[in-house]
Amino acid sequence: MAEFKYEIVEQIGVIAEGSKGWKKEINLVSWNGAAPKYDIRDWSEDHSKMGKGITLTADEAWELCQLLSEKLQ
Repeated sequence: MAEFKYEIVEQIGVIAEGSKGWKKEINLVSWNGAAPKYDIRDWSEDHSKMGKGITLTADEAWELCQLLSEKLQ
């Protein structure tokens, strides 16, 4: 099995807090040294375990922000 590494380049913020101390966070993450992408998922408090989530490029994150801001107006 190939080695898998990630680095949280920038911790942006917590979206929600769930049960058992897990939090849904959005972070800028580099997977195996690739260019960082925006990652939204559940993490354990010590970031040793990650849950299901989505990863967005900068363009996708921008488009999502635009769509959400239009819906909130």
